[in-house]
Parts: sequence; C-alpha cells; structure tokens
Amino acid sequence: MSEILEQIGNLGLVPVVAIERAEDAPKLGRALLAGGLPCAEITFRTAAAPEAIRLMSSECPDVLVGAGTVLSVEQAEQAVSSGAKFIVSPGFDPDVVDWCLANNVPITPGVVTPTEVAMALKKGVNVLKFFPAEAAGGVKLLKSIAAPYGGVRFIPTGGISAANLADYLSLPMVHACGGSWMVKKKLINDGEFDTITELSREAVFVAKQIREGAR
Repeated sequence: MSEILEQIGNLGLVPVVAIERAEDAPKLGRALLAGGLPCAEITFRTAAAPEAIRLMSSECPDVLVGAGTVLSVEQAEQAVSSGAKFIVSPGFDPDVVDWCLANNVPITPGVVTPTEVAMALKKGVNVLKFFPAEAAGGVKLLKSIAAPYGGVRFIPTGGISAANLADYLSLPMVHACGGSWMVKKKLINDGEFDTITELSREAVFVAKQIREGAR
C-alpha cells in the first residue's frame, strides 16, 4: 500500500469537496487543518476543481489533496499536474486505473459488485471506493461483498454522515470513509469555515475513538 493511502487510512476520513470558487480552497484547507483533518478530495464536479487543487496544494502544503469524480485519463492528468496526490473515480475505468498505475499515482476506483472488486484485484489495486455506499445497500451489502476478499480495504462514500460514520468505521474492512457533511457546498459558499472546522473536529473525534477502541 502506498504511503498516501496509509495516511488516508490513519485519518479514517476523506472530506469530499465540490468547490465553486477556487479562491475558497486555501481557506477550506486551513479550516480542515484546524479541525485536525488534513485531507481533501476535490471533485471534478465543478469547473473550479483544477485551480482549487492547485491553490490548496500550494498554500496548504500540510493538507493531502486529491482529486475525485475523475472520469477520464485527461482529467487524471489535469488533476495530477495541478498538484493532486491521489485520484478517486466513481466507477472502475480500466484506462484511468492503468494511467494512474503507470504514473505511480494512488487511485481508489469505485466498486459496488464482486465483479468490479475482481477487476481491481487483477490490476493489483486493493484499496477501493465503495460507492454509492448507502444507496447500494450500506453496511449490510459491504459486509457481503467484502467477505470473500480478505485482503481488500474499502472507502465507503455516498450517504455517509455523522449519524452513520461509526457504523462504517467500526467494520474491519473499512480503510476510511468519504463524506461531504463537514464540507457542504453551502458552508463553503457562505464562508462558514469555523463551522467546517467544528464539524471536522467532531468527525475526527469519532474516528479516533473507534480506531483506538479497535486496538
């Protein structure tokens, strides 16, 4: 496992960010740092993503910045050239996976079936995004899918919130959880960075309690 994926696993959380104004990225990065959550997956759901990645990477060097909702090799190239340290895709795209592997860029492709898990393992990828987690069947489905694949770790994303975070993080196959509840678009747009810090701090506390309890 790459050092970057290990860092994500140690944090237990990946804030999933859809940012509309790139200039907000450094402020968001500092808010996450203040909350003890030095990580951000900036999604390509907005046109501001590449510049937001560049600004957060350059102005908040202590934040591990990655790119999400990467749908093509071109987007992966753009993300990495902007400073992204890891790539997340919503589904399993062999071309994107192959490009990331060839360029030593950690990638967590999205899976929701055993077939997709098997495809990932054939590529040597064993840290996978479980998406859309809640809509697909949540904890129950994840347990079922993970059962035959003891060496695979999952990052559930989609419908994760403060209310169900502990349910997922307590599962031994869960590497971390991705979520947007602490970095909602409205909070960013309204400049509520103190709220983002507080929500991040609360999520970090939950993750730490669960991880320490599992030792």
